[in-house]
Amino acid sequence: MIDVERTVVVAAPLDDVVAYLEDFAHTVEWDPGTVRCVRLGDGPVAAGSTWRNTSRFRGRETELVYRLATRRRARLVFVGENGTVTATDDMVFDALSESVTRLTYRASLRFKGLARLAEPFLRAEFGRLADATAARLPAALAARLS
Repeated sequence: MIDVERTVVVAAPLDDVVAYLEDFAHTVEWDPGTVRCVRLGDGPVAAGSTWRNTSRFRGRETELVYRLATRRRARLVFVGENGTVTATDDMVFDALSESVTRLTYRASLRFKGLARLAEPFLRAEFGRLADATAARLPAALAARLS
């Protein structure tokens, strides 16, 4: 399993940050690896909502269906799956003030079958992707919420 964790501080109220990030379709704005992300179904976003996410990694595209597994005021958990991997994105939010939020983002990748053999070779690249995501997220939030 590969685990990465990054913490970012954004100049936005906690509720606004959560409302933006709970719609996983916004990953195209803040996740450098996401090529497309489309909501499946309609209605308000809630626990159980799903998205089809297409990402590019190491020059190849892969598709996962993500489900919003947990939706609380200060925590979101998304679980994405395909035949090769289960990805869990766990976001925990802390209001540092009325207009500043700290986000701790943990991503875990559990590879299946023979794909597990690639984990040692992919760990560093996922770390770089996490760094790029942490760098991009505050600007994406600022652009969307301004």
